[in-house]
Amino acid sequence: MMKTFRTAVIGCGGISQVHLGALSKMENVALVSVADVKEDRARAKAEAFHCAYTTDWTEYVRDPDIDVIHICTPHYLHAPMAIALLDAGKRVLTEKPIASEVRDAESMIAHSDGRLGVVFQNRYNEASQRIKRAIEENTYGKLLSLRAAVNWHRTPEYYTESGWRGRFATEGGGVMINQAIHTLDLLLYFAGKPVSVRGKVSTDLLYDIIEVEDTAHGLILFENGLLANFYCTNTFGIDRPVEVELVFEKGILKTDAETLYETVEGETRTLCRSAAKGEKAYWGTSHEVLIRDFYKAAAEGRPFWIDGESAIPVLRLLKATYASSAQNGAEMPL
Repeated sequence: MMKTFRTAVIGCGGISQVHLGALSKMENVALVSVADVKEDRARAKAEAFHCAYTTDWTEYVRDPDIDVIHICTPHYLHAPMAIALLDAGKRVLTEKPIASEVRDAESMIAHSDGRLGVVFQNRYNEASQRIKRAIEENTYGKLLSLRAAVNWHRTPEYYTESGWRGRFATEGGGVMINQAIHTLDLLLYFAGKPVSVRGKVSTDLLYDIIEVEDTAHGLILFENGLLANFYCTNTFGIDRPVEVELVFEKGILKTDAETLYETVEGETRTLCRSAAKGEKAYWGTSHEVLIRDFYKAAAEGRPFWIDGESAIPVLRLLKATYASSAQNGAEMPL
């Protein structure tokens, strides 16, 4: 008989809707409760998804009947919440980043005992999976170089109305840790183990509103000798699809959001198309796939493959980029 997981979600902001929607479709999940410090927000989600609510997430630490907790809170809360819940024997799935600081992520890993998962849903995109297979199967010959570009838009209100974005103490950074982290994670997923980075960050537009960066670029060196360039900004006029390009000996693969193009001998064709639509299309369509896979791992009593050890390298990368920028683009080991 299939185990039913009693589940709760902490944080009822925008991303929680994606988690709650996915959970509502799963036969082996019983959504027990949602939590948020804003009672009206918690109540609204509870009514929409027919569960209890609370403004005190620590109730879940003390409740022996709750098996899994989803953390959808501001970055700086991921570590203290996750550690308390893991120590109480819960399985925890946290939104990215794993934490706002590397030392906090390391503490989470130390307490995880195979029960921690981190949301990097874009690894599950069909385009990402096709790229990964092409690398592993040597479809286009040797991988020569990679690049990524994130050109998005964030208003002053996005920061001023949140209560936590735009400050290092609570967000842990800016465009790199909040918007481009998924794309930076894909570069590592494709290229392998990074060994160093050189980079620069700046606040080009909202310098009088935020203390974190709205623009960053860098060059990553990998253990296998590969180089990857990245550029990301929140100063573009609209949210444009993320671009990732991989140049091989015998061809080029390029993503435009979740659409994947192949260029071989000067001919370009579409390998798969994006299913993402709507205002939040840049989140992608793979949250539900990841969440189902997380519960599959839980049902089988094994660790989830995107765990703390898998999620921490990209946090180390972006923190090292800040350090590099502070030293005028000096090379920083990872």
